[in-house]
Amino acid sequence: MTRPHKVQIREVGPRDGFQNEPERIPTDDKVRLINALGRAGFARIEVASFVRPDVIPQLADGVEVLEHIEVPDETKLMVLVPNSKGLDNALKVRDKFHEVAIFVSASETHNEKNVNRTVDETMADNDVMAKRIVAEGLDCAAVIATSFGCPFEGKVDLTRVLDLAERFAEAGATEIGFGDTTGMCNPAYASQFFTAALERLPDVEVTAHFHNTRGQGLANAYAALEAGCASFESSFGELGGCPVPAGSTGNIATEDLVSMFHEMGVETGLDLPRVIDAAREAQSVLGRKLTSHSIVAGPIEWAASPR
Repeated sequence: MTRPHKVQIREVGPRDGFQNEPERIPTDDKVRLINALGRAGFARIEVASFVRPDVIPQLADGVEVLEHIEVPDETKLMVLVPNSKGLDNALKVRDKFHEVAIFVSASETHNEKNVNRTVDETMADNDVMAKRIVAEGLDCAAVIATSFGCPFEGKVDLTRVLDLAERFAEAGATEIGFGDTTGMCNPAYASQFFTAALERLPDVEVTAHFHNTRGQGLANAYAALEAGCASFESSFGELGGCPVPAGSTGNIATEDLVSMFHEMGVETGLDLPRVIDAAREAQSVLGRKLTSHSIVAGPIEWAASPR
């Protein structure tokens, strides 16, 4: 498959990134940062999660964030729900977002540690939720965590992952995201994986979600792109990670991913300097240095114009 000349990038920092921060981020700061991301040109932003506030207190203000952010009308906002109860709560403010993400771990052990349910129990609930989401006129996206490896079980079988993806698609998901939850992928396997995924799921948007835990995130994104993947998720400032297990550091930095794509002549629709400005503002809000390269180096001058 030929390399795509244009890609979509969903910014997941306001949910996937913020949820791992130990110090409470004020709601006003979250709103200000999301608004800055909207001005950078993101067509898709993941902004909130309807999980129990005692489990992830950092995201307890999701409704307030949704009510106060001001992004362009064409920006699609996504929320994540862990189960049917979370979906019930999300639908109380159904007019505030456009997409709902549901999820499962391909690894049985990781799924039980993450959501305290078996994969079969999670998927039974996901089947129900997907149909409800579609019936509400919302886009349904499914996420499969530990798609490339599990810190507890090791190798995760490719066929198992794609079987779960097909089940999501049959339930109504129009996008399947494959998560490298603890940074266990490598470029050779990313190429093999996305070649197989795109062949098996021709009618579904296939999305790559890499973490930079072991420094291979951008290389994996490049391999996925070369395999034909045109949809990615990333987090400004390289925020994020996975609470299970400890040490699973953040997503690919959005500004680094955009910089790489622009240098390769791949369009993103994003204003790179504004993405970097938003990441630097997040660094200021959090009061610590973030780990993306572009925060320090800035854009390469001839790639600095909006794409």
